[in-house]
Amino acid sequence: MLRKIRITLATVFFLGILLLFLDFTGVTHVYLRWMASVQFIPALLAHNLIIVIGLVLLTLLFGRVYCSVICPLGIFQDIFGWMGKKAKRNRYKYSPARKWLRRIMLVVFIILLLLGGCSLFALLAPYSAFGRMAENLFAPVVLWLNNLLAVWSQKAGNYAFYPREIWIKGIGAFVVACVTFVALGFLAWRNGRTYCNTICPVGTILGGISQFSWFKPVIDTTKCNGCRSCERNCKASCIDSKNHAVDYTRCVVCFDCIEKCKQGAISYRHTKGAFKQAFANQKPEEALSNGMSRRSFLTVTGAFALAATAEAKEKKLRRGLAAIEDKKEPVRHTPIVPAGALGFKHLTDHCTACGLCIAACPNKVLRASDKLGNFLQPVMSYEQGYCRPECTKCADVCPNNAIRPITREEKSSVQIGHAVWVRENCIPLVNGNSCGNCARHCPSGAITMVPSVEGEPSSPKIPAVNEERCIGCGACEYLCPARPFSAIYVEGHEHHKEI
Repeated sequence: MLRKIRITLATVFFLGILLLFLDFTGVTHVYLRWMASVQFIPALLAHNLIIVIGLVLLTLLFGRVYCSVICPLGIFQDIFGWMGKKAKRNRYKYSPARKWLRRIMLVVFIILLLLGGCSLFALLAPYSAFGRMAENLFAPVVLWLNNLLAVWSQKAGNYAFYPREIWIKGIGAFVVACVTFVALGFLAWRNGRTYCNTICPVGTILGGISQFSWFKPVIDTTKCNGCRSCERNCKASCIDSKNHAVDYTRCVVCFDCIEKCKQGAISYRHTKGAFKQAFANQKPEEALSNGMSRRSFLTVTGAFALAATAEAKEKKLRRGLAAIEDKKEPVRHTPIVPAGALGFKHLTDHCTACGLCIAACPNKVLRASDKLGNFLQPVMSYEQGYCRPECTKCADVCPNNAIRPITREEKSSVQIGHAVWVRENCIPLVNGNSCGNCARHCPSGAITMVPSVEGEPSSPKIPAVNEERCIGCGACEYLCPARPFSAIYVEGHEHHKEI
């Protein structure tokens, strides 16, 4: 029964978080975005102490249920592990904990987190890793199926479905997602929860807490007949059936061992003196089985708190039957980030690079950065759309306040950048044709058309930008007909300001 409850809850969380990345209509975000907010790393970076403390208390009470129920990457590994068990049953065996590797990966993660402005720590964060796979690998498949269904339904006279364009939102993010999928899928298929118990920093932290949990799987030596069924079915490789011992720092409380034990020798219950038992028969320097003493554990926790508080192809545009040349992204000295991000540094310090905002953006403005300083984190570019002032999707779905909640009214008065005119690209000066597209579509009225030659009203008119009124939405850059580079583009601001 416990295993069935765990599987049911895990299924609900996994499908709910998966829908957050796959639902391009945005309906799911209204009801299920809280599932992203209860993930450990996003909650930590959002300074959401209620959720962080809640997860710690949950671990102290029931063990690492977070890893087996709430974490989508853990459930992803369970799916591949289940497929591996179908190919070969009783495939696992006990292996000693690789304490040195766990320590190194945790220290590396903390150092990267403390550096600030460097999103490489997101490569190790479990929720972020799953988000990148969902956004870059699973979402295109869903869009392809949707487009196929749209074609069939429209042929039948039903227009309930509409086609969506499939495009790569960042080469770096796509490559990382592919490597993550192959590597974690293979490890899980072959050895179960290898990633969780050797690399994942969240697993290491919660593992240090879980050995003091109130409830845990306990082996009754009077009932055990030494069949090793529990050990051979433990995907965490944490059951030493020979010595009737369980490494609780690696146990993810999946209850598989309880189901497999035909003798009823394993039960999930409270053990008296659990805190003392965690240190029994161990040397002082090995007080925690994962190699972390109480002092080092507090040091790690403090470091996390310090880190947390630190600040496809391009779309073909067509007019009639003539294909227009693709637009190219201009060179920006400062990346553009959404209005709720407050500025570039705030985003890089708090973003986990999960890609949820990129998946939710309906205007094709957000994409994953390929630059090292903000690798995989969202940046804005206006080749396929512009940031509409009335849209706040990215702020609505961000689980860790890297993009803070913002109203439509507030967004219309936040300056995330300013437009810059490029004289040599402007159509009225290049070929003498009148244009004015940028001025006509500017939602803030920051662009006016003026004569190119002062004192000669009949001269070709060119745009004049009022930087004090420009909010950096990118409507001018996106709608500029000049190719391959727009005659007007947006330069980002390091710190946003209200106008």
